[in-house]
Amino acid sequence: MDLEEAYQVVGEFGRHQKRMITILVLLQIYMACQSMLIILVGAVPEYHIEPVTGQDVNSIVTEDSRYIHPYLNAYKVNLAGSLFFAGVLIGNVLFGPLSDKIGRKPVFLTGLFFEVLFGYGTALAPSYEIFAVSRLLVGMMNGGMALVCFVLTQEYVGKSYWAMTGTLTNMTFAVGITLFAALGYYVRPWRNLATAANCPGLLLFLLCVTLPESPRWLYSRGHTEKAEDILQDFAVRNGKGRIPVKLRRTVSTCSPDASSPGVFQLITHPILRWRTVVLMYVWYACSLVYYGLTLSAGEDKGNRYLSVAMYGLVELPAYPLCMYFINKQWAGRRKSMSNFLAFAGISCLLTMFVPESGSLLSATSLALVGKLMVSAAFNIVYVYTSELYPTVIRNAGLGVCSMSCRVGGILAPFVPSMKSLHTSMPFMVFCLSGISAACLGLLLPETLNKPAAETLDELSSPTYQRILKPQVHLLEEKHLIDHNGTDSD
Repeated sequence: MDLEEAYQVVGEFGRHQKRMITILVLLQIYMACQSMLIILVGAVPEYHIEPVTGQDVNSIVTEDSRYIHPYLNAYKVNLAGSLFFAGVLIGNVLFGPLSDKIGRKPVFLTGLFFEVLFGYGTALAPSYEIFAVSRLLVGMMNGGMALVCFVLTQEYVGKSYWAMTGTLTNMTFAVGITLFAALGYYVRPWRNLATAANCPGLLLFLLCVTLPESPRWLYSRGHTEKAEDILQDFAVRNGKGRIPVKLRRTVSTCSPDASSPGVFQLITHPILRWRTVVLMYVWYACSLVYYGLTLSAGEDKGNRYLSVAMYGLVELPAYPLCMYFINKQWAGRRKSMSNFLAFAGISCLLTMFVPESGSLLSATSLALVGKLMVSAAFNIVYVYTSELYPTVIRNAGLGVCSMSCRVGGILAPFVPSMKSLHTSMPFMVFCLSGISAACLGLLLPETLNKPAAETLDELSSPTYQRILKPQVHLLEEKHLIDHNGTDSD
């Protein structure tokens, strides 16, 4: 039997898989706290002439500039935020291909362990310089570990549940933002807040140690017997007894020692090349708009804790919308993603024509709508990208796309500060990014109700292409024909 048939036999989403996915999904709360830490830990108070401002703000800014103008040191907040996302970028580049070569579990656990370790380094940092380095290191571990964590939520279950597990993952991240805002409200000293936000990671690490290796990765690497053992264990733990599982060997998986595809294949393979270029820009735009709008919550006038919580809560309606649209034949992954990105851009555009606050239709409310829309697009692009790449190179593909995504994250902390040039400048950047990414996203093929390729040979096979042909874009088809024609010559 093939892999999908094996999942249907042992259980695509049985009680054992539900327990594993629950652990991985809860980990999103911890990752959200680390990603958004700088919003409250780096809060910049309003400046008064008096040496001590009198505001209830305890952050790296007030600690480092108690007797000078806080805004003179506020640049350190943007820099620390960018260093975190720079670290995430490095982690994506290193951890993605590494997990394709040596396995999901060892890379995942290593990243999580050191993220928790460096997270405590953030809370105990004696100077800004050490604080900034610790954020870079936390970002590296967060980026690599989060990528593999998402892949595991997909590879532990049958393909028909990929959209659901991906949606649950991103929804819990949004809940994590809200919980972090509540934690920040009750724990004001920034060192205590950093410590409290980091502690759940230690417990979750101990739970993650019990997780198995991905059977999909084992199968793609030729470790067929190990994959069969894990799938049989799934059946037992799902209450189906010890069902014999015999996986069919394919040409690409019969030799465990064969060299595995690497990042270079994303450039040289005629199909993957164009998919990767388009996906990299879509991920970049999603990240820039998503994190740019979220980080701007800390600059909103009024209660910063409420603002951060609202920017987290507003994401929650996006995920039921995703679950509905991406599984409809008339919408699917491609059209849903592009439409949500376009609406996010339009919402940001409209903020320039309404009052900043004080009414129902204000710049703040439209920015929240934009956050909802881009959250939906971000959720879809995770699931969509997983389906567009074969198993043997899925982590490498996700790693490269996530790398471009982190470029958007690196730039995002500085976009809100563009208000000094013009109040509408940040939203114009978000608008153009969202709409342009929406247009490019339409160049990708649809994956709804299409089988997932396990190997590069399968992706290029005539049979697989005939299945995708009604939805394959002409550009992708042309380059495949050119490539095959050149080989035959």
